[in-house]
Amino acid sequence: MKAATPRRLPVALPPHADELLSSWIGRHANFYAVPPLVMLQHCLPEATSLRAADLHLSSDQEIRLASVFAIEPIVLSRMTFTNVAQSSHRLLAARPAQVCTSCSPCGPEPVPILRSQLLGWRITCPLCGDLLRAENGRELPSPFGQYRVAALRGEKLLDDEAERGIRTWTSPTEIARLLLMRRVIWPLPREHELWRYRVLGAIIPDLDHVVAAEQENLPTPAKPILPLQLRPALLAGVAIVERTGPEMLRMLRGHMMGDNRARFSDAAENIIARAVKLRASRQMQLI
Repeated sequence: MKAATPRRLPVALPPHADELLSSWIGRHANFYAVPPLVMLQHCLPEATSLRAADLHLSSDQEIRLASVFAIEPIVLSRMTFTNVAQSSHRLLAARPAQVCTSCSPCGPEPVPILRSQLLGWRITCPLCGDLLRAENGRELPSPFGQYRVAALRGEKLLDDEAERGIRTWTSPTEIARLLLMRRVIWPLPREHELWRYRVLGAIIPDLDHVVAAEQENLPTPAKPILPLQLRPALLAGVAIVERTGPEMLRMLRGHMMGDNRARFSDAAENIIARAVKLRASRQMQLI
């Protein structure tokens, strides 16, 4: 038999602008003095975690949740990442990675978590446009301030792909992943710390010095979320490659060797082939 739809909650807390669904459910759980997962499963018995609800909700689940919390389904959907392109999920942090001191609400615990706090491609707040700060609110000036214009363009490219499904000749997320692959420099450094050098450093030369000075471990292509103060370098690199075009990918593979070069070449050639096909398709539409 079909399970009965849970009744509407007697008290529903209004969501904050840009609040994450799991945060909103967690605040209700705190109000009703139950664990957050129990609160979610009261509405969706099949739910396995709040993180899963943030990432994937079916239309039926959105309608059921919206009914219980007395909110429009479209408003509830905007609190999730269900619209984010699958290719961009690697850039979604598991926990807050940054904060906007102007837009983040403050008050008694639990403090709401905003959706934008988990967007690993952003350096500015999507609500007010201010520069984001470290999760603890500390201002960490980026050593890549001279790349600000390019970084903001890279942010827009990644945001358009993730939130709106808009690309130019390729996926900015794929470019970001390629730029975080390891590269070889000559002559070999005395300390042999080759793992510090990434393809991105061939475009943004300052990166090698900053990483070495800060003893920073850059993330891998599998989870390409950089610390906030280093993020402008990756965003600028994405913008530079996107603006220069496919041939820059072929130039960059000259900074690699062995299996790593082969993997980079395969990925780059696939990207270039899709770009050529897309260009031909657009030209045919103009005929």
